[in-house]
Amino acid sequence: MNNPIGIISMQFARPFGREHLGLFVQMKELGFDLVELLVPEPEEELTPGDIRLALDDAGLQIALAARVSLARSISDSNPAIRQAGSDYLQYCIELAEAVGAISVGGPLYGAPMVFAGRAPAPVADFEMKAREERVVSALSDLAPIAESAGCLLSLEPLNRYETDVISTVSQALRVIDAVDHPALGLLFDTFHANIEERSIPDAIRMAGDRLFYFQGNENHRGFPGTGNMDWPAIMKALSDIDYQGAITLEPFRRNDDRIGLPIAQWRPPQEDESEKLRASVELVRACARMADYQR
Repeated sequence: MNNPIGIISMQFARPFGREHLGLFVQMKELGFDLVELLVPEPEEELTPGDIRLALDDAGLQIALAARVSLARSISDSNPAIRQAGSDYLQYCIELAEAVGAISVGGPLYGAPMVFAGRAPAPVADFEMKAREERVVSALSDLAPIAESAGCLLSLEPLNRYETDVISTVSQALRVIDAVDHPALGLLFDTFHANIEERSIPDAIRMAGDRLFYFQGNENHRGFPGTGNMDWPAIMKALSDIDYQGAITLEPFRRNDDRIGLPIAQWRPPQEDESEKLRASVELVRACARMADYQR
């Protein structure tokens, strides 16, 4: 396996603005090949030209993460909210074409963090079916647009505490297979899979060639190798399906064990984490090489 290894930009700065683009060179020096960037909001004044120039200077590839919300969700029963969701994803695709992104990924179905600050509500069977149909319909329209723009749409299952639409690989594959378009595939995040899947390697093999994008994260969101993830087995599963796509890392757990700390929130590092990031890249690459030796 010789996959490009990526880092999600919020490891360095959040919000990520024009003033942070110089960090791309640092990312390259640490051994990364790709950066995953949240799709900029208009008020952030981060233009496609700025991003493209910084990528070229650093020699990095890019993937984009969509920022869907309750106000722009293709799974919602409100037609205006569904239209806002479709319009937003089309904007993401247009930006991806402008910056040369390989993928637009995330919980594209909308309604992330659905339980944040409020209790979960029961959903009737007919509404669950309607959500599925709405998501399939919208993505069926968007996938050809993405193909024309030269990028992929990567659908991410989130754990049960962050969504009530798609939480497992099998649910995501059901939507992907229903749309049945070569521009729509799966985004696999091991953090979420660690909660929802019986076996991470088996879920990877089930995805097979429908796996478009892979986020290799520890169970506790720390640096790979510092948690309980079985990286040799995970890399072996990726090798078994001949996965050729990107592998991105998202380690934002900080060394802070104060009681009452809101650990669900991203916090800037209090120390230079460069060597930990470098070690994470080396670990993932080593496990990938060993997986190839086992084939």
